[in-house]
Amino acid sequence: MEEKKIKKIVKGHYKNIATGKSCCTSCGTSELTASQISKSIGYSDEEMQAVPEANLGLGCGNPIAFAGMKEGDIVLDLGSGAGFDCFLAAKKVGESGKVIGVDMTREMIDKSREIAKKYGYTNVKFHLGEIDNLPLADNSVDIVISNCVVNLAPDKLRVFREAYRVLKREGRMYISDIVLLKELAPEQRNDKELIAGCVGGALLKNDYLKMINDAGFKAKVLSEDKDISKQQYTGIPLESLKIMAYK
Repeated sequence: MEEKKIKKIVKGHYKNIATGKSCCTSCGTSELTASQISKSIGYSDEEMQAVPEANLGLGCGNPIAFAGMKEGDIVLDLGSGAGFDCFLAAKKVGESGKVIGVDMTREMIDKSREIAKKYGYTNVKFHLGEIDNLPLADNSVDIVISNCVVNLAPDKLRVFREAYRVLKREGRMYISDIVLLKELAPEQRNDKELIAGCVGGALLKNDYLKMINDAGFKAKVLSEDKDISKQQYTGIPLESLKIMAYK
């Protein structure tokens, strides 16, 4: 499927979630609530209660838990959605730090900005943009995080190259993402629901890791979650991979 069509499918899907027109809050195909999904992928009760409006249950891991953020860090979230991970990161980096969220869906950006204003987050900014063409300068951030989003991008290598570009020397990228353990059938690759649900555009595990290396990173797999296949994806042969990539 051509790139423009894929982006249109993805943008429409997440627009409907942001505006409440879709009953689906999961990045997968399950009927679990946002809280149930978030708990199953590693978020604590305290994290889920911090900014509940921002938790849409769209992730496949908790990059905040393993990113090692510290006060003063500049953090970029690729595909920030309603801002859930951004707001959690904001508490880690403090007022001397900064968190930047980039998302391609105007409705998600509007939602995240409203939540930031409501809760008084002054160290978080949200930008409308695409993760394969980031609106940021070279060597400008310390940490990049991404939670179940790179799989939605048609050109994943370009996404990783952009992340590499904006990271400072010795900067790090922390990723939770869906990877395939077996190739999909052609009809699955072209299924709109699977494309929007983080499956149709996913790569085989080894291809995903190779692409990170091809972008210039050194990558280390931190953990693998195969249970997510049954919990959220009706048994499709896939897993959630947690990765640290460093420049």
